[in-house]
Amino acid sequence: MENSMREESLNTFTAALASRAPVPGGGGAAALAGALAAALASMVCALTTGKKKYAAFEGDIQRIAGRAAELREALLADIDADAAAFEPLSRAYSIPKDAPERGPVMEEALKNACEAPMHIARRCGEVLELLSELAGKGSAIAVSDVGVGAQLARAALLSAGLNVRINVKSMTDRERADALSAELASLEQSCLPMAEACYQRVVERIG
Repeated sequence: MENSMREESLNTFTAALASRAPVPGGGGAAALAGALAAALASMVCALTTGKKKYAAFEGDIQRIAGRAAELREALLADIDADAAAFEPLSRAYSIPKDAPERGPVMEEALKNACEAPMHIARRCGEVLELLSELAGKGSAIAVSDVGVGAQLARAALLSAGLNVRINVKSMTDRERADALSAELASLEQSCLPMAEACYQRVVERIG
């Protein structure tokens, strides 16, 4: 792609998302939601850092802040990675069904199209871990933002998972498809209860 989608304005990005253009799509939207969740984690850390009331957690807050910044950058990069992987898949679907090259081209495109959403899902799971920790250690004045971030990360993980599911369904390499499906199921099994527990912890702190 000539231009990076992460460099576009929100107006331009959402207008493209709303159009018939093949990219950005659901994967890019999921990556953006995950990046927003990571940014909220960073914001909570910034509002907690240096406060005497939370001095016991200062080391943890700095660690979370550093990792949240890394994840935000990675998820923003995933917007472009997802688009780059989807474009070849879109072209593969246009190959005539009776063409001998369709099968191998389609299989390779499907495998590549699974990579970005799996990265997004993994990273959103890690963002959820950070936010879950902040639900108890972050400043009370920003605890609602922890909850918002957790819900965004949860939605992004599930959304990325849908993109994995739709692609593995058509793969002929069932061993690879099953491995991706199993990893996704494991992520959801561990992260969705975490997201709910984080939300409840935030509600309790708000009172």
